[in-house]
Amino acid sequence: MKVFCFGMAKDITGLSTLDLDNESVSTVEELKNYLIAAYPEFEKYKSFMIAVNQSYANNDLVLNGTEEIAIIPPVSGG
Repeated sequence: MKVFCFGMAKDITGLSTLDLDNESVSTVEELKNYLIAAYPEFEKYKSFMIAVNQSYANNDLVLNGTEEIAIIPPVSGG
């Protein structure tokens, strides 16, 4: 499973993409939990979103590993 990192996600991971084992992550919620466990800095940004196939995804969305997945950093307006 390839996960694209943008903005602060790229800063936290030090990578523009992550390659994850699909067996350890099967839902968006599990992906978020994995990211927080592997990269504790994500804990500060609990409002980060996950996009799957270019659409924001709910936590219960099941992932099969063939999707285009991106970590969307929190945004602020002004």
